[in-house]
Amino acid sequence: MKNTISHRVADFLKDFPPFSFLHKMDLEKLSEQISIIYKDKDAVIFAENEKTHDSFYVVHKGAVALKKSTKNTVLDMCDEGDIFGLRPLLAQENYIMEAVAHEESILYAIPIAVFKPYALENRTVGNFLIESYASNTRNPYSDIHKDKLYGDDDVHDTMHSHTNSFDLTPIKYSKKIVTCSPSTTARDVAKIMNKKKVGAILIVDEMLPIGILTDKDLRNKIVTGEYSILTTAETIMTKPVITYPKKMTVTEAQMAMMKSNISHLCLTKDGTVNTKAVGILSKHDVMVALGNNPAVLIKALKRAKKIKEIKPIRNRIMQLLQGYLDQNIPMTLISKIITELNEACTTRVIEMCIEKMSSPPPVKFAWLALGSQGRSEQMLHTDQDNAIVYENVSEVFKDETRIYFLKFAGLINKGLFEIGYDYCPAEMMASNPKWCMSLDDWKSQVHHWITNPGKNEVLLSFIFFDYSVTYGDTEIASQLSDSIFENIKANPIFYVHLVSGALQSPSPTGFFRQFLVEQDGANKDNFDIKRRALMPLTDAARVLILSHSVKGISNTAERFEKLAELEPNNSELYLSCSYSFKALLKFRTKQGLLHHDSGQFIALESLSKMEKIKLKRTFKTIKELQELISVRFNVSNVV
Repeated sequence: MKNTISHRVADFLKDFPPFSFLHKMDLEKLSEQISIIYKDKDAVIFAENEKTHDSFYVVHKGAVALKKSTKNTVLDMCDEGDIFGLRPLLAQENYIMEAVAHEESILYAIPIAVFKPYALENRTVGNFLIESYASNTRNPYSDIHKDKLYGDDDVHDTMHSHTNSFDLTPIKYSKKIVTCSPSTTARDVAKIMNKKKVGAILIVDEMLPIGILTDKDLRNKIVTGEYSILTTAETIMTKPVITYPKKMTVTEAQMAMMKSNISHLCLTKDGTVNTKAVGILSKHDVMVALGNNPAVLIKALKRAKKIKEIKPIRNRIMQLLQGYLDQNIPMTLISKIITELNEACTTRVIEMCIEKMSSPPPVKFAWLALGSQGRSEQMLHTDQDNAIVYENVSEVFKDETRIYFLKFAGLINKGLFEIGYDYCPAEMMASNPKWCMSLDDWKSQVHHWITNPGKNEVLLSFIFFDYSVTYGDTEIASQLSDSIFENIKANPIFYVHLVSGALQSPSPTGFFRQFLVEQDGANKDNFDIKRRALMPLTDAARVLILSHSVKGISNTAERFEKLAELEPNNSELYLSCSYSFKALLKFRTKQGLLHHDSGQFIALESLSKMEKIKLKRTFKTIKELQELISVRFNVSNVV
């Protein structure tokens, strides 16, 4: 007789990776061993530094927040189908974050011992788990991601198939092997390791590896007093040493460490203990290698000599984006990586255009990305929105400076078009004189928008106030930001107009939580995820962050996270808004890649029941948020 509960568990898991990669019989067999756990809101599933459990988890219903308890910082939010708590499967270390039920939740606990063989035997399963683990070991809200994204391995093979990510990527290893003889004392071993600043030492006999000692071995065997500090390396070393050939892939290295529960591999000429060691590979080396692809693309951009060489790199960025989405990497990390790469593309175009000009820029300037580009939310190929602000010059040089920058901007806009960014239909581009001005002219323009807040002026403000500096002098942009805040502070009625504009975005759902779709036009009966779901969050975040005079944060999710710090009493709502926005952006991006468009309009009949449920879950914060800004800024016409 079929086990009804386990059958239901299998039926749920089959729609989510990595379980969707398993054969039906294997999944049903696995499901018989899975435990179902209920957690009240705010219940702790595991604590930071707690000893790892014998299971990892999948969210069946509800949501789970992953946090750094010391700072109460939310690193990620997991909802239906998301996996978390992978550390015991891949790292054999205490948890580095805590997991707390964000709302009433039902979890599936997957026993490590039962699941591990599937991860070892099925490379697609293993790849997915490795990627999920790699993304969750970083703080996705870190401000130090710039220029430190990843390592430096070749990426071309991963571009062909995201399901085989890293299979053929060779692993980089340390060739500086630190060794000692079997008779070396533990005390001397510790001195050598400290001097060489390494976490492992190879014990060799007649040049051949016979064992290995790590920091962990010294802690467990010497510091605990189990052995004397004068004990020989031969007595306490791990033996026989596990060896592999130097031509390993990243995935093979990770799987080898998982299989033997070790943190270091010894690489020899032929992969056996019978030949000389040529390198040592640590768990850290593997984790660094797991995200090497972006760095390779950055290097390719720096090597590009012509603008036309950048377009194929942009296509590879889209392939990388698809792979990240398929591997369920958190949207915070995805958006940071893709934004870095897109900005690098724009920067390279600007650098090439400077070389094309007859002379370098006459004064300092800043190239501003506007709208979704400025908010670091442009995942897909869309049109351009940009501007230039340059240093003030005397009246004598005003015309020639303006002519220079307009010509310069024209080259850049043309270059961006050539690499895949369409021209803006409304000409909100730096090659338009209205979007290429000196600092004083921009200040005058902003003052006009704020003191004459008609419908058009509010719309232009919405687009412009989300700018970020892609290239050039940040101090000029900072002075412009200061001017914006000063003008708004002097004209507080402007907030009412901003809020009124923000409340024009209609609700995502109607009675009985039904999706509100387009009633006519080319997209009739489709759901507009941009206008009905993303824009209400974006517009509200902009108004609120302006009211706190916070500059330098243009990303919508990051604005909500900052607001949660500034307004602790509304922290839960703002963090929910941040999570909802990231989920919606991820959903739109997936739809855009699937249908080769902007992802703005979604045919609801193409969605699965689970997709509709997950999409609706993000809507619940929008109404609360619109009510909050309506009351705060005394605007009555809540949509």
